[in-house]
Amino acid sequence: MFRKIKNRYNNSIQTKLMVAFLLTTVIIMFMNMFMYVNTNRMLASLDEVYAENINLNTISDTLDSVDAALTGYLNTRSFAYMEDYYRYAQDYTNLTNELYGDISSNKLLLMERDIKNMSENYITLTNYAVDGKRGGNIEKYKVRYEEAGKLYTYLKYTISELNNERFRRNAEIYQLQSANLRALELMNIISIFIIGIMNVFMIIILTNSITKPLIRLADAAGVVSEGNLNIDMVPIEAEDEIGVVTKAFNQMLENIRLYIERLRENMETERQHKEKELLMESHLKDAQLKYLQAQINPHFLFNTLNAGAQLAMMEGADRTYTYVQRVADFFRYNIKKDQDEVTLREEIALVDTYVYILNVRFAGDIHYSKEIDESLLDVKIPGMTLQPIVENSVNYGIRNIDWEGEIKLKVYKQDDTVCISIKDNGVGIPEDKLKKIISGEFHADEGLSDSNGVGLDNVINRLKIYLGEDDVIDIISEGENKGTETIIYVQNSIS
Repeated sequence: MFRKIKNRYNNSIQTKLMVAFLLTTVIIMFMNMFMYVNTNRMLASLDEVYAENINLNTISDTLDSVDAALTGYLNTRSFAYMEDYYRYAQDYTNLTNELYGDISSNKLLLMERDIKNMSENYITLTNYAVDGKRGGNIEKYKVRYEEAGKLYTYLKYTISELNNERFRRNAEIYQLQSANLRALELMNIISIFIIGIMNVFMIIILTNSITKPLIRLADAAGVVSEGNLNIDMVPIEAEDEIGVVTKAFNQMLENIRLYIERLRENMETERQHKEKELLMESHLKDAQLKYLQAQINPHFLFNTLNAGAQLAMMEGADRTYTYVQRVADFFRYNIKKDQDEVTLREEIALVDTYVYILNVRFAGDIHYSKEIDESLLDVKIPGMTLQPIVENSVNYGIRNIDWEGEIKLKVYKQDDTVCISIKDNGVGIPEDKLKKIISGEFHADEGLSDSNGVGLDNVINRLKIYLGEDDVIDIISEGENKGTETIIYVQNSIS
């Protein structure tokens, strides 16, 4: 098992790509390092070629500064010129101390030794001249100044000669180094070209080993996608990821052939079952409508009639008659036959009656308003759709609030859809409970004494069955004590 995993890892496309790219990267890095080191070495040599000439120019310029400061001081006896003299003299001494000072047979080194010795004598003479000027010894500083002037002239000449000699020698070295640098540049270009060609060939070989079996597999998949399963199995060329995919494709092709064979054997039986299922679905849909509309809790009837009896004892017969008549209308609507489908006008009339009964029972605590588009009242909906929603708003929204309860019923048209909105200003519905209600996972307590037993889940199920759609209702609650709005969407059947 371990050997199999190891071989698969060694033959994987990832390993091939990593080896190829790593090898290419190592070669390129090696060439770059080689070119970098040699180029820097050449440039450093070129920088050193004229370093001696630059140093001699600096010595010559500093010598001029010493002479100018000395002349200025001797002519004016200015303290500023004296300070400049001592500073330049010290700089000149430091520069000449770096010159070669030993005996040598080399002409250029002998010239450096002469410049160094003469420079020491020159600084000594100029110091004597300055001391003579400061002491007022005119004869002394004039003699020293004249001697220093002669030595200055000879120093300038010698420095210039040495500078020219070194420049001629350095020019030859510079030409040689430039030729070497150009040769290195040409070698770098040739090396990059060779590496580029090698990389191209490596990429071609690697990509061909990957794409060739992929193309063969893609061609086979294209033939299968056109419905032709009578093709040969795709050959497996390598034990890499493509080989694994090819093997899986061959197995899939074989399984599809077996599946189609079994499917053909079961088609006749499936056709018969389908006919039976369609017939059963039709009967089941009708049974669901009948069953859901039959869920009426007798406790509601008991409590309502009890409230009417109490009212008859406390008040006159006229109001009692109206109340009992409304109650009779309410229950007559609930138990009448053939109410699978009713008009929106009938449903709104039932809601009006229901709210009237509640306001009689609870001393008019519910403020009820309507905003109706009269042209939509003949739209058909399932019976007992709106009243359970209003009942839910009363029992769970405004029953125990400390402010005046309000329920607003609104019917309007939006594009080709009739929208029926029932909105209250009660306590609202928590988000988790709201999700369960919309998804059909929440079931209200139908045993409450003030409920007719037809809950929101009942209404939602009947609307989905009746309209044949899933998105038939929205329940909106913005938060605690901000009320709840239920909106029913019905495709308009009225032209």
